[in-house]
Amino acid sequence: MSMDFDVAVIGGGPAGLSAALNLVRARRRVLLIDSNRPRNSATLLSHGFMTRDGISPLELRKLGRDEFLGYEGAEHRMTIATSVTPVDGGFAIACDFRGRTSEATAGVVLVATGLHETLPEIESLRAFYGTFIHSCIECDGYDKRDQLLAVIGEHPDLADRARLLTQWSDDLVVFTNGSSDAVSAADEAELVSRGIVVERRGVASIDADRDGMRAVVLADGTVVPRTGGFVRPTWSGALEYVAATGAELDADGLLVVDGHGRTSVPGLYAAGESTAPGPQQLIVAAGSGAQVASVINRDLIGGIRQLGDAVQ
Repeated sequence: MSMDFDVAVIGGGPAGLSAALNLVRARRRVLLIDSNRPRNSATLLSHGFMTRDGISPLELRKLGRDEFLGYEGAEHRMTIATSVTPVDGGFAIACDFRGRTSEATAGVVLVATGLHETLPEIESLRAFYGTFIHSCIECDGYDKRDQLLAVIGEHPDLADRARLLTQWSDDLVVFTNGSSDAVSAADEAELVSRGIVVERRGVASIDADRDGMRAVVLADGTVVPRTGGFVRPTWSGALEYVAATGAELDADGLLVVDGHGRTSVPGLYAAGESTAPGPQQLIVAAGSGAQVASVINRDLIGGIRQLGDAVQ
């Protein structure tokens, strides 16, 4: 069966864009499928990406797409992949965006759609997410340095996130939002020894406006002054569209891959956050995309040593 494209890259974040660029430069016919609805679109500025520190996430993606589309063999469709189905010689990809459907075939599919996140149900949290409250400490910790910070979440890694944040602030309050599992008694004792307060009562709302954040308001009405914070969302892979491939998923619902991005299904690869728990910095995701693109190109050529056997 003749394929429309050599490779379909699903997801236009740093991992997908980096992979698509490297593959089209390897003279592959590449389809980039992306709706331009990134998880980090609420964030005004991206940080830690060399030569692009402080750029908006959407502008970074636009620059990447423009670079990709400057090459022969590159095509971008602003749509959402709804299913990936194995066919003779490759995969059929069905897409839908606002009722507009389309289809394509490709010999290889690279999944780079990243993570879907769900925030705790706290009033006004979504409204100020990306301005006064963030999720990536490595990305935004510097810009919240020396502030009165909240660490909000309901997951067992909350204490580790608080410890990391001490690099940027020594005035921290950890809010477990009523969860009994987010911080163990031993972790609480250790955090308190560092001067970090652990607040186990439920959180009602974030007191903030366009001029700044003032406090975290608890369910019983207690007001805890805070000028910024970090939240731990619930992350999921949202990979239902690859179910027909039968690809193996891990306990977090992410694709299981070998050391080179190959899934359990021949011809199906994954890069970036679709393969690892928790969000990655943009530059890390871009590096993952470039690495997997190299593997895909070598696999398509065939008859050469695998990447792990190449020159060390």
